[in-house]
Amino acid sequence: MADNKKKRVTFKVFAPEAQQVVLAGSFNKWSQDSDAMKKDETGTWKKIKILPKGTYEYKFIVDGTWTCDPNCPDIVCDDQGSENNMIVV
Repeated sequence: MADNKKKRVTFKVFAPEAQQVVLAGSFNKWSQDSDAMKKDETGTWKKIKILPKGTYEYKFIVDGTWTCDPNCPDIVCDDQGSENNMIVV
């Protein structure tokens, strides 16, 4: 029964100079505007997602630039030859 539960996942990136950071990934069809992140007083941007079990690819869009998560060591190449981060929930 617990296997079907969704899990709370916190995505975060340190980008104190950024004006806007968006979380994009396979969980939101790579939307460039549906998951805007919020910046805290330390300059860290955060977004909490509730995700079902699975494997997801994602990136941050920092002021319009697609950026891999420097805190996530799991990198995969997509079919366009670009690198994405991977998370297993």
